[in-house]
Amino acid sequence: MTEHLDVAKLQRRLAEFAAARNWQPYHTPKNLVSALSVEASELVEIFQWLTPDESSRVMDDPDSAHRVTDEVADVLAYLLQLCEVLGIDPLAALDAKIDRNERRFPAP
Repeated sequence: MTEHLDVAKLQRRLAEFAAARNWQPYHTPKNLVSALSVEASELVEIFQWLTPDESSRVMDDPDSAHRVTDEVADVLAYLLQLCEVLGIDPLAALDAKIDRNERRFPAP
């Protein structure tokens, strides 16, 4: 059975991975945001020329599914590292943003 994963545990693993390779000096907010943007663009590239119907079925093809999954992981990794460096709790930030959006865009 897969060990329970949580954001803090994943952030620790990412920090340990970077520390073991002495990459911390490169993990500045600017560099992490740039890397996040590049990885998000690589995710966009997979979907760029697909029709809406094709994009809905992208996970049906094992090769495409693998590419999408890897890029999602890369985006999340850089986002979690950015949050760690800046002291942002990503789950609390998302919860607060949903609260603001619920007030901003009330259901009819």
